[in-house]
Amino acid sequence: MAVYRAFAEPGAMERWLPPDNMTGQMLRFDFREGGSYRMRLVYADPGQGKSAEEYDEVEVRLTRLEEGQRIEQEVVFESQDPAFSGVMRMTWIFQPAGKGTQVTVRAENVPEGVRSEDHQVAMNSSLEKLAKYVEGSIRRGGGGYEER
Repeated sequence: MAVYRAFAEPGAMERWLPPDNMTGQMLRFDFREGGSYRMRLVYADPGQGKSAEEYDEVEVRLTRLEEGQRIEQEVVFESQDPAFSGVMRMTWIFQPAGKGTQVTVRAENVPEGVRSEDHQVAMNSSLEKLAKYVEGSIRRGGGGYEER
């Protein structure tokens, strides 16, 4: 499944995961259940970063993988500010939908300093870029981002 490969193939997430105002740099990548990856998200306009002035850095642990169906992650945010630190749980669910794939994302325990509206915009940006990355094979109808 093309959507699952967009997570599993080295270098792919750097192209679609960062929201529009950021670029991504994969620092380490071990895509397997129990594995992890480390990514730096660099802001186009410095001064917004939470790990450093110009970037956010996350450590992502892959807690459950069901090839082609589901990815569960623990995303560790690194920041000196406790409002932006913590472990967010993300679940990505992939379901066939016509000729494409419906992608649903759920985020739990989002750090309190991350405004819900900002997170929604960033996740929707990533979903749109993911759809373009897999050449329009994703149908988002009924899917999308959910925060708890």
